[in-house]
Amino acid sequence: MRMFSTFRAALLLSIAAALPAAAQTTITFASFGGAYQAAQRKALLDPIEKALNITIKEDTLTGIADVRAQVGAKAVKWDVADLGGVSCARGAAEGLFEPLDYSVIKTDGIDKAMASKDWIGVIYYSTVIAYNTQKYGNNGPQSWADFWDTKKFPGTRSLGRGAAETFEIALMADGVDPQKLYPLDVDRALKSLEKIKKNVVAWWASGAQSAQLLKDGEADMVAIWNGRAGAVIKDGAKATINYNQGIFNIDCLVIPKGAKNAALAQKVIAMMVSPELQANIPALIDYGPINSKAFDTGKIPEAAKASINSSPVNAAKQTNMNFDYWRENLNKLTERMDAFLQQ
Repeated sequence: MRMFSTFRAALLLSIAAALPAAAQTTITFASFGGAYQAAQRKALLDPIEKALNITIKEDTLTGIADVRAQVGAKAVKWDVADLGGVSCARGAAEGLFEPLDYSVIKTDGIDKAMASKDWIGVIYYSTVIAYNTQKYGNNGPQSWADFWDTKKFPGTRSLGRGAAETFEIALMADGVDPQKLYPLDVDRALKSLEKIKKNVVAWWASGAQSAQLLKDGEADMVAIWNGRAGAVIKDGAKATINYNQGIFNIDCLVIPKGAKNAALAQKVIAMMVSPELQANIPALIDYGPINSKAFDTGKIPEAAKASINSSPVNAAKQTNMNFDYWRENLNKLTERMDAFLQQ
């Protein structure tokens, strides 16, 4: 019996030794949890684990402060982190990230504005007009100027209370070319917001709040993130989305400075932004592929493209947020927005 146990132990050791070394490699990916991270697991992480024969552990974060704390303490536990676009610009300016290796990471199909020296986009979301179809039918507001037109479109409105996106919206409503927004004319934006202020029933502070306002019909039209609007529409809300003059924003991927598996992280990011894996995203969550070549893979049904924010037909209607501008101006413009709301 003892001889059999010894033989079994030796056999197990020989099998383990024969397995590829990469099978024992583990990296850690941090994102925002919830339905978003669950979709990332299915669309991106599972296929990467299989292709690279690695294990990808997961953690959650709340934003740039978490990365800053780890890098500052020289105790980095994440190899790849998902952050918002402005956070990526801020972290890059602070030197919090490893440079990305673009000999490994291919950017064909990715807008140049969405790939920087040490961060790259992973999904698009959009701030769009969503309106109540019970009130307006299919003839609701088609632009931010329409959103501001209370005579042609009587009813209640809701806008975000944050300066970012709301200032851009106010300027487009006042006639500024969506492709010529920056640097923002803040005084003009505030004057534009003053014109609509009395018709705004709520200045929402979270995506969940904006979605509830649309779902309950408390606001007849809402400036809202497309994913939040799409979720309540699928849940039965009588509403629709208009992508005209939408504002593209992103989540992006970074390698925190001092990551233990930075070389492997480069390969993981390369796969995460590849067309084949990007094409998996829309079926799992209402965010758009960052890589336009995802729409050429054949994995995204033609019928689905009309509702995906970054599909060619919808992307052409939108404008990009300028992350560097908001990195420099977020704090002071937040103060100005807060002062406006308190008046």
